Amino acid sequence: MTPFVKMQGIGNDFVFLDVIQNPKMPADLAEFARHICDRRFGVGSDGLILLENGDAAPFRMRMFNPDGRESEMCGNGIRCFAKLVRDHGHSMENQISVETGAGILHLQIAENGDVEVNMGQAKLSFAAIGISGTGKRFVDEPLGVELNGTDLFGTAISMGNPHLVIFTDDLAAVPLAEIGPILEHHPQFVNRTNVHFVEVVDRGHLKMRTWERGAGATLACGTGACSVGVAGFLNGHSDRLTQIDLPGGRLQIDYREDETVFMTGPAVTVFHGVWPD
Repeated sequence: MTPFVKMQGIGNDFVFLDVIQNPKMPADLAEFARHICDRRFGVGSDGLILLENGDAAPFRMRMFNPDGRESEMCGNGIRCFAKLVRDHGHSMENQISVETGAGILHLQIAENGDVEVNMGQAKLSFAAIGISGTGKRFVDEPLGVELNGTDLFGTAISMGNPHLVIFTDDLAAVPLAEIGPILEHHPQFVNRTNVHFVEVVDRGHLKMRTWERGAGATLACGTGACSVGVAGFLNGHSDRLTQIDLPGGRLQIDYREDETVFMTGPAVTVFHGVWPD
């Protein structure tokens, strides 16, 4: 039997295994992720996350997408991670450092339970994002893909994982289930990419919808919201500090002058359970 915790951050939901508390893990984590994340035959979630002791930091987070592929990072997931560390008594400090596939991240837990995450610097080079070809930055570049007869232009950013941001005047009209898989597998992105469509409300307020790599349409994506905040500023659509509305709720993104991104938002425990071996 494998104990787990179901958690969510603005509708982006995850199954957590606390490996510190329960060291026995499934032998095949990719297969386990596919089963437990299934919304019809499993618990249902946007990913499986492991809470482990770290080597370079007190704690380490590993994240598996519903298709079994291991991902570098998850913004909404790491806020839930901080809450789980506190709830399970591993640390009662307000500041927590976590080792991830995107490097060591530093988290601050506020009195109201929201978690602020120093997500590190946004990476804009082709190599860091995982884009084939040569170039300094992929900002407002043609994608060679049409939507309703209009050529699409995108901005690519890495927050430890790749993101493609596309601005639109009518977010609700985007056929995400149709265009999302095409852009996720865009040939220029060597490791596939997360895809975000964005509508500008004003310079301090953006709205977005997400197609996540390996997960499909989701209610929220924390690293995606960070990328949207950065792309909004780089394209002249928004200020450095923005409120971003996702289908599952709102995040605050602060893209600072040193290119470091801070994300603030909630983390919620849904329920505890046990998965049969």
